[in-house]
Amino acid sequence: MPKKSSPPSPLASLITASRRTTLWFIAASALSVQGVSCISKIDTPASPGPAQARSTHVATQFSGCREFFAAGVPPRLPPAALQRELCYASFAVLHNGHSKIPVFVAERLNRAVIEDADDEKRTNRFFADARLPSAERATLEDYAGSGYARGHMAPAADMPTATAMAQSFSLANMVPQAPRHNSGIWAKIERDTRHYAARAQGDVYVITGPVLAEPSKEIGPGRIKVPKYLFKLVYDARAGRAWAYWHENADSAVASPPISYDELVRRTGMELLPGIPAAASGRLAS
Repeated sequence: MPKKSSPPSPLASLITASRRTTLWFIAASALSVQGVSCISKIDTPASPGPAQARSTHVATQFSGCREFFAAGVPPRLPPAALQRELCYASFAVLHNGHSKIPVFVAERLNRAVIEDADDEKRTNRFFADARLPSAERATLEDYAGSGYARGHMAPAADMPTATAMAQSFSLANMVPQAPRHNSGIWAKIERDTRHYAARAQGDVYVITGPVLAEPSKEIGPGRIKVPKYLFKLVYDARAGRAWAYWHENADSAVASPPISYDELVRRTGMELLPGIPAAASGRLAS
């Protein structure tokens, strides 16, 4: 089992409470961010099929953190504006500056990561990511009194180090989520995914994201978009298996069987595993 990383710098205890998390976040790791032209917003769950999507999509780059994507190849999406790539210590985010929530969040899990994450202390220090322009980012004020939880896309419980744990509370990693859904059935899906990754023979790539439907509900003075659906794609690279969870973002949502990768592409319009030939041809096992 790999050694645990050392705790964060004592510098964090010398700065004021209001700035502690943000400054620790910036000092703790080397992060990259750049603009790209991709978007995941759709009008309905039904979108072009995989073959049609591949002919019109634009590749994301994530040059600083391709290790979070299967075969090192990030997703391909329909072209659009106001998208930014954010690299963190243990996950990557494609952020939408219009909706002010992620397009998707990518992780690479395996047995070592899950074992390291088991005893990391949850920080609960949510913060607005200062790397995003102020007009494109959510704030704590947007969520206050909204009736929605700040729902992690890359779960805090997946984080293997203190730095990764702190970064997971960036609002760039959050969507407005129905509170009982967040703490109930969705939390179970997150646990089940960790349990699977801990038993897998190699790396398991996970891509989580929201899907909007027009008209979208909005919260806060920043008009943060509330997703209609949430998805979580799980790809076991060693076994060549992929499946996805698809849930309505509602307290009344109930468990449903996973869907195939091709069905997820059809519903979202995003090609999330472009580096996997079997995914392109629809031959991935579910």
